[in-house]
Parts: sequence; structure tokens; C-alpha cells
Amino acid sequence: MNEITIRNNPERLRFEVLDGGTRIGQAAYVDDGGGHRIFYHTVIDREYGGQGLAGRLAAQALDETVAAGLKIVPVCPYIKKYLGKHTQYAASIQNPTPALLAVLKALAERARR
Repeated sequence: MNEITIRNNPERLRFEVLDGGTRIGQAAYVDDGGGHRIFYHTVIDREYGGQGLAGRLAAQALDETVAAGLKIVPVCPYIKKYLGKHTQYAASIQNPTPALLAVLKALAERARR
């Protein structure tokens, strides 16, 4: 394992975990333009599992989201679970609403085209 880094890649709408220059995990999101960041998928490559990387990824992604003044919308099961254990984010959580879920649906429809 090389040096593990975590960065936001806003062009790809995801926070990435990198081993050297290779992406080994991500927390995908979409911003609704109204002050919400919707996290919908988090994954770490299987061979890197069990090393606490998903937790490090979630912490950095959520910290940067709060620092940017955005509300966290947890749709991803991992992010939901993480938030349940890390109550310091409670004031920054917005539960998914039909309007916010419509943003995700629109993103999925664009991806299919």
C-alpha cells in the first residue's frame, strides 16, 4: 500500500480514496444547488476492506460538506450508519425528501442516456 489520500473530486461528484494515484474507493454525491449534498453510494475496493478507510472517507467527506455550509442528505446506507454513530453531525443532517430524491432520480436518468 502506497500513501493513502482522500480528496474531493467535484468534477466527478465524489470524494475519492487514493492509494498512490489509484482510486480505491469513493463516496458519490450530488449537490442540489439549494444547499444540500446528497450522498448516495460509498464503496471501498474489496482488497482494501477492514482497514478503516470507509470511516476515514466518510469523516472527511462529511467534514468538508459541513465546512462548505451544505446540509448532509444521507441516502447511502453506509453514510446513514456512520451518522448514527457520529452525532457531531446531527445539526447538519437533512433527511431525504421527495424533492431531494427527485434530484437523484434525475441524475440517474442522465447517466442512462
